Amino acid sequence: MITSCFRQKVALLLLVFSTLLCYQCTTETKSSVKTVNNTTDIIVPEGFSVEIIGDSLGALRHMAVSNNGDIYVNRSVLKDDKAILVLKDTDDDGRIDETQQFFNEPGTGILINNGYLYASSNSAVYRYKLDQNEEVIDTENPEKIVDGLIDKGRDNAKPFAIDGNSNLYVTVGSWNDACRDEESGKGMVPCTILDSAGGIWKFKANKLGQTFSDGTRYATGIKNAVAIAWNSQNNSLFSAVHGRGGLHNFYPELYTAQQNDELPAETLYELKENDDAGWPYIYYDQFKHQKILSPEYGGDGEKTGGEDAIDPVMAFPAHLGPNDLLFYTGTMFPEKYKNGAFIAFHNKSPELQKGFFVAFVPFEAGKPKGDWEIFADNFAGIDLANPEGPLQHRPCGLAQGPDGALYVCDDLGGTIFKISY
Repeated sequence: MITSCFRQKVALLLLVFSTLLCYQCTTETKSSVKTVNNTTDIIVPEGFSVEIIGDSLGALRHMAVSNNGDIYVNRSVLKDDKAILVLKDTDDDGRIDETQQFFNEPGTGILINNGYLYASSNSAVYRYKLDQNEEVIDTENPEKIVDGLIDKGRDNAKPFAIDGNSNLYVTVGSWNDACRDEESGKGMVPCTILDSAGGIWKFKANKLGQTFSDGTRYATGIKNAVAIAWNSQNNSLFSAVHGRGGLHNFYPELYTAQQNDELPAETLYELKENDDAGWPYIYYDQFKHQKILSPEYGGDGEKTGGEDAIDPVMAFPAHLGPNDLLFYTGTMFPEKYKNGAFIAFHNKSPELQKGFFVAFVPFEAGKPKGDWEIFADNFAGIDLANPEGPLQHRPCGLAQGPDGALYVCDDLGGTIFKISY
């Protein structure tokens, strides 16, 4: 009995030791995820339900869901020294029971397209070959598609979209809120930042080794389009853009503190090649429904400008911070949501005293139709009109599952939510 027991213990120790050795040598970090699968306090329309499928996962940015249900997420801050996170349901019980992590450069964008997983750091775009199950074949050796995108630390995310012709559209946000000269405080004339930032650049998604100079500036005058998506219904690029700030802070003689809180609009654009949305020379006033000349360039809050700049297709209250855009193509949700746009808002509107929600914009024939609405609310977990206690979640990324469910992740609580109907 003693000998048998001893042998069993030795065998168990050898098994544990060999498992640890395997863990150390693998190129993918594997661990069990904290699976919650509970109801939440998120407010959604009648008929919808919300469950948390993982939390405390780090600064989650954008997401992609494979055909087999694996969830890929990019992180803006490394966790366990890794940026990309994969969540798997290995036994098909509807619960995440395994995670993998790889890549050591933080980023935002991530997308599955034509047999590859594409992901961005703050200065480059990479891709990984997928197998027939849409699982990454080699996590250690990504192919570099584009390198040398400018990164000055602020508004440096590189979200992207890919169209049906393998064109890659990459946002390069501006680190300067209004293209203001640091010494004079006046607007740069011309704004030289637009040569390498404040717009969206086009590359080839299937060509390796491109640099910034290989791309073409697809659209300009876009301060920071973290939310960007290709609309396959009408074959055009859409972006929801972070607006500028500081109107009262820099020009108290022209703008009140209230106007500082309520202007300018966050804007949704449909973008064609060579479009100019007008930043930094103008901003959009959602109350006047006009493009207004920026004070750095001689504006006074009343003068209009940007005659050659495009108009937004939708305007939202100031400072909401749109961080992802998804066109819904699934069949799970009611018909009103078909081909409409979901937008994850990452901040709070002082005007509404609301924020940190997912909005929905109805579309018809590839164009917005009617007003936008709040679809999923209360991610903050507190009353934003009378806030007490810390924020709980800040929506950041959106993805559609193979069953048509909507996934939402946040970069504050590191939580992934699944919204079903």
